[in-house]
Amino acid sequence: MKKILITEFMEQDSVDSISEVFEVIYDPSLHENIESLESKIELVDAVIVRNKTQLNKSLLLKAKNLKFVGRLGVGLDNIDTDYCLDNNIFVQPATGMNADSVAEYVIACTLSLLKNIPISHSGTSTGQWPRTSIKSRELGGKTLGLLGFGVIGKKVSRLAQVFGANVIAYDPFVESSDAENLGVSLTSQEELFNLSDVITIHLPLTNETRDLMNLSSFKKMKKAPIIINSSRGSIINENDLLLAYKQKFIGGFALDVYSSEPVKEEFYNEITSTMNCILTPHTSGVTVESNIRVSQFIADKVIKFFVD
Repeated sequence: MKKILITEFMEQDSVDSISEVFEVIYDPSLHENIESLESKIELVDAVIVRNKTQLNKSLLLKAKNLKFVGRLGVGLDNIDTDYCLDNNIFVQPATGMNADSVAEYVIACTLSLLKNIPISHSGTSTGQWPRTSIKSRELGGKTLGLLGFGVIGKKVSRLAQVFGANVIAYDPFVESSDAENLGVSLTSQEELFNLSDVITIHLPLTNETRDLMNLSSFKKMKKAPIIINSSRGSIINENDLLLAYKQKFIGGFALDVYSSEPVKEEFYNEITSTMNCILTPHTSGVTVESNIRVSQFIADKVIKFFVD
């Protein structure tokens, strides 16, 4: 019987569906115990992870029987995909299964930051009444720029258009006709920076995208745009982001991902209640509904992989 190792949280119904077919080792905290993880992975045929389990080469070398890696999410930067490709290990992300959740998060943050709700809340909840000092804006008529136009970017575009936003996107891997069919104009990255009132990031982390958003980038942007990152933390240089905000090159930001998670003390110590910003703990894609979809999608895929 095939052995399946699950090292992080997975919906119990989905775990049970795998258990009906295969032997399952389910330990949602296993990623915290490297020694135990190294021992357990040696004889399994498949491993299912989220983003905390680091499936690097040294760990994968111990997995002599491994043929399938299931990722309960989308990003693959915690998995040595080159090693997997070279060693006939199939890697299956849950592409699109949390897209609705992330898209809703992006729009929620966009509306909140355009209306300066973080500052309004902080002031009002401490006895102030900043009614005349808060500058609130509408999304309608604004330009929302998407860095990346994949599944999530497309869903964000549809929601933004409901509010009357003009949506543009930069993605060199997308045909202009595909974007135009959704009412979106493809632009260069430079044009997107120049035109966008809101910039939201939907890119993978690669050597090319690491530190893509830095002080030089922020200085090239339209005056005081909103920046939202629910993709990968290291795409933004966080020190430069804070500096750009303080120097008023950007008008607010929302981060759900960071270069180091949990957030470094030197970063969050710079955040004050008077800043138009939102920080969340990598939860934009995590809802009750998306957890169910993601878990069952991977359960179905691992069963199909070995049964077929």
